[in-house]
Amino acid sequence: MFVRTILGIFVVLHGLVHLLYFGHSRKFFELQPGLSWPDGSWAFGRLLGVGTARWLAAGANVLAMLGFVAGGVAVLAGWSWWRTLIVGAAAFSAAIWILFWNGKLQKLAEQGLVAIVINAAILVALLAFRWPDVGF
Repeated sequence: MFVRTILGIFVVLHGLVHLLYFGHSRKFFELQPGLSWPDGSWAFGRLLGVGTARWLAAGANVLAMLGFVAGGVAVLAGWSWWRTLIVGAAAFSAAIWILFWNGKLQKLAEQGLVAIVINAAILVALLAFRWPDVGF
């Protein structure tokens, strides 16, 4: 029960962090002075323009947040399909950071490297190691 509670809370909190990037994408606030993410996205910047790319990043972060929060609630509630939700949310979240990366190797932490590492760790734990066993 302890592992299940910790996992559920962690996943919900990880999901809620995406709301910060939603707010930053919509320019409601600036997470860090000079943080230009998602401007300059290698995948969407030139194709869609900065304004549309920001809207897309904001919407994608909301979807990732909903997936993680639903997955965390599913863990806490004891629903057997929690793993599918969290795997989907982690893969989608990692894709967000890869697609909205500016394509440069400078300031990678500001371009989502930490998020990619967290999402990769979640995916490895859940898929490769089938961890944790939460008892259902």
